Amino acid sequence: MEALVNLPPIEKCMRLVEEVEGLKTQFDVFRFMKRVAEIFGSRAFMVLSMPARTSLTLSSSSVITNWPPEMIAFYDKMGLLTDSPVIARMRNSTRPFVYEAKREIGNRADERNQTAMELFEKYNMQRGAYFPVHDSLGERGAISLSGDRDPFSDEEMVALAFLFIHVFDKVSHLREMDRRPNETLTDREIDCLTWTAAGKTSAEIAEILTLSEHTVNHYLNRATKKLDTVNRTQAVVKAMKSGLIK
Repeated sequence: MEALVNLPPIEKCMRLVEEVEGLKTQFDVFRFMKRVAEIFGSRAFMVLSMPARTSLTLSSSSVITNWPPEMIAFYDKMGLLTDSPVIARMRNSTRPFVYEAKREIGNRADERNQTAMELFEKYNMQRGAYFPVHDSLGERGAISLSGDRDPFSDEEMVALAFLFIHVFDKVSHLREMDRRPNETLTDREIDCLTWTAAGKTSAEIAEILTLSEHTVNHYLNRATKKLDTVNRTQAVVKAMKSGLIK
């Protein structure tokens, strides 16, 4: 990674594009994007589908991300997706853009400016960039890098826009190829995912199903791997989209 860090942005991204074709799973993409964020001095990344205008939660639209789960949970609990100036900018333009949280949040149409600002400051994600993208069917999405580094240069924006076109195309291909899990989930794995979707903790699920908490975690970890996801939250979302749980 150190060798890439010292290269000009265009050359960095050209080399990274060569790696994209070798990504075989969404977890591969997760690790790749985590490295891209580090190379470009960012704390976090997000690959997301464009939220529908009726969407109320970010978690239902984020495909792959290393945003802290507790940050996303609070973001959704406070309803910050509604009237998000960043989402509005993406809906109205296909151009990549840098953002400064203080400026963007100041443009909110609701009264949650302070709540949003404190959240992004808490996790040191006050600035970054968003790159609108789309797949072969025209479905829109975006990839973002966030942190507290200086604003991205024009050269970095051009290079990253080129890279993220390839990344989103790969993610779309993997999602299409993997609408259903490669391995069948057991009844117990489905039970544990179903109760997780209902907001139950491992300890509560263990009591409901008369199992040990260790066994519940084992089922959830196994289901997460079978579904090619990186945590139980993403596993639940994928299982619901696949019709495995309701």
